[in-house]
Amino acid sequence: MTAPLTPPHREPGHEPGQEPEHGPKDNPWRTPEPGQSPPPAPWPGFAPPAPPTPAELAERAARRRADLRDAAVVTVAVAVLGIALGLLWLWLAPRIPLISDGKAVFLKDTEGEGAIGADGTFALLGLAFGALSAAGVFLWRRRGGVLLVLALAVGGLLGSLLAWRFGIWFGPTGDVAAHAREVGAGVTFDAPLKMRAYGVLLAWPLGAMIVHLGLTALFGEREPDTDDPPAQQPWGPSVH
Repeated sequence: MTAPLTPPHREPGHEPGQEPEHGPKDNPWRTPEPGQSPPPAPWPGFAPPAPPTPAELAERAARRRADLRDAAVVTVAVAVLGIALGLLWLWLAPRIPLISDGKAVFLKDTEGEGAIGADGTFALLGLAFGALSAAGVFLWRRRGGVLLVLALAVGGLLGSLLAWRFGIWFGPTGDVAAHAREVGAGVTFDAPLKMRAYGVLLAWPLGAMIVHLGLTALFGEREPDTDDPPAQQPWGPSVH
């Protein structure tokens, strides 16, 4: 003998072939069809974010254009300052004296540290220019932003490259042999200005980013605090 089959459980009023009362049409997470209003929130205190209005979209676009324009101005202005850095490097960097005997060129002071001093001078000047440019940009635009920090970094790197080439261009000639023949044997002359540690080119952009981020964290504009209670989570109040 076999046991009789148990019919499946059906809700009251639900007959075969009829759509259940709570079907896909009552799903609160379904996407509303065109022309229909969004479904009610599934939990109290929870509502989907409203789409931005055309005025808000226009304001965001205008702010984005203003940020891009300010970033371009900062990049160009900071890069142009590299000319001043190059002149200061040429003026303050220690000289390396050379001397010729008519046949070859020698270091007059074999124990001098002028080569290392040139790189150190450039690094210190780069840090100083980075701090000054960051302070100037912060005073100009206290609101800050990622684009301004990136503009400081790019402008500082371009300024360092310009200062490096500018200092070498206006410094002593790189043709040491011709310079030695020009001044004559036994006459001391300066070696060309060179950079041996190219990592010092990053002193300006790194210093500018660190100083600007520090000033923004300490004195930057902050959003006003509100006394509104936190929004209720859909799963209810948190239990501590």
